[in-house]
Amino acid sequence: MTISIDDNAGFCFGVVKAIGTAEEELSHGGTLHCLGDIVHNNAEVTRLRAKGLQITDHSGLAALQGQKVLIRAHGEPPETYEQARRLGIRLIDATCPIVLALQQRVRKGYEEMRALDPPGQVVIFGRPGHAEVIGLCGQTDNTAVVVPGVRADNLVDYTRPIRLYSQTTKSREEYHQLVENIRAATAAVGMTDFIEYDTICNRVANRAVQLEAFAQSVDMVLFVSGKGSSNGHYLYEYCKHVQPRTYLLSDVGELDSRWLEGVERVGITGATSTPRWLMESIAQKLAETRPDKN
Repeated sequence: MTISIDDNAGFCFGVVKAIGTAEEELSHGGTLHCLGDIVHNNAEVTRLRAKGLQITDHSGLAALQGQKVLIRAHGEPPETYEQARRLGIRLIDATCPIVLALQQRVRKGYEEMRALDPPGQVVIFGRPGHAEVIGLCGQTDNTAVVVPGVRADNLVDYTRPIRLYSQTTKSREEYHQLVENIRAATAAVGMTDFIEYDTICNRVANRAVQLEAFAQSVDMVLFVSGKGSSNGHYLYEYCKHVQPRTYLLSDVGELDSRWLEGVERVGITGATSTPRWLMESIAQKLAETRPDKN
């Protein structure tokens, strides 16, 4: 049995930046708090906890006056910065540059829509409650309409102007379907002021193409991802569509030797929030338990 790790899998630039920033701060000693899990991967969060990173949430900010708090790659809404300023919290901002640029674009679109009479709508294709989406909605004073799927019916008023953006880690295929559905609905009522902005990260979009080739080259895929990763969920489902023998696991302990029956080529891949060291650990465990091992 051969075991291969997908060279294109692993942390995206934004996650690398956030983790590097956290490790640099921790190397100076003292306490560093992170507002939410720094990455949607429990194994990596556990590794950084061991180095001294402490995880907090918005309700815990009031108790952190004068301390250092890291903003992760997903970004935060404006009110978080204002609250930190009032509390004298020193923010270490590791927002992904791509997400930061998207926040600025959403804010600009919101100002444009707000100036109309009656006001237009900012629509975000994304997962409700996701950290990045919360940050984007904050740019619109929380008035944006969040659409989780390819249909916007009962969510969007097609008779009013629309500016459409996307969470950076969503499926581009689903986004394009949503665009077509909105375009058809607005045309049906004679509304022509609809502009869409494909703001999906190219790293995520390109991963699907790369993943398809990798999944086709092996007999089975172990997809490594945290259960809370939006990007991981999308890529896992895509991979399973290409290679039905695809199994999702978040840590070494979830590896099931029964998956290996009749398998000659095993591929290990993951989300943009999956650390390389975790995939390597799974490959090592797999090598120790593979059926043909003497």
